[in-house]
Amino acid sequence: MTMSEKCVVQAVTGSIAACKAVEITSLLRQQGLKVRVVMTRDAQRFVTPLPFKTLSRNPVITDLYDEEEGWCPSHVRAADEASLLLIAPATAQTLAKLAHGLADDALGCVALAMEPGKPVLVAPAMNGKMWAHPATQSNVALLRSRGVEFIGPDEGMLSCGYEGAGRLTEPAVIVRRVMERLG
Repeated sequence: MTMSEKCVVQAVTGSIAACKAVEITSLLRQQGLKVRVVMTRDAQRFVTPLPFKTLSRNPVITDLYDEEEGWCPSHVRAADEASLLLIAPATAQTLAKLAHGLADDALGCVALAMEPGKPVLVAPAMNGKMWAHPATQSNVALLRSRGVEFIGPDEGMLSCGYEGAGRLTEPAVIVRRVMERLG
């Protein structure tokens, strides 16, 4: 399968780092990949779907009930098309929902509809205290035990004014990891 036949489902969640997700979409397309973007409601408070639609050249899934075409639910179609699921940025809430199988939004439904064995890459971005919290670390351990791979978070100055772990890994590094996983 060539890169142009591979599809990355890129999920964007509600973090200030959602602004960097636009660059990730652009870089994935520059690699020749098909990109389908899923945005949570909270992600849309930081960035609109329009740049993702423009750069991915595909409709953006923003709601569980989005139906752009055909009869198949968009979240099922995205899961079926996915060669890989990338969640960047991933908030603490998203990690908790994924760990416990909550499917109350399009992202949760896509994640549960993915075939076992398809790679799932998660790039967390959050306050360092939230990242270090035992509940978050327990969710991370549970997700890792199911084969989810983590990219970061990196150390540095955080948008909340603290310094420490919690920064989204740089977009180019995230895309490099996606390309490695896709072969």
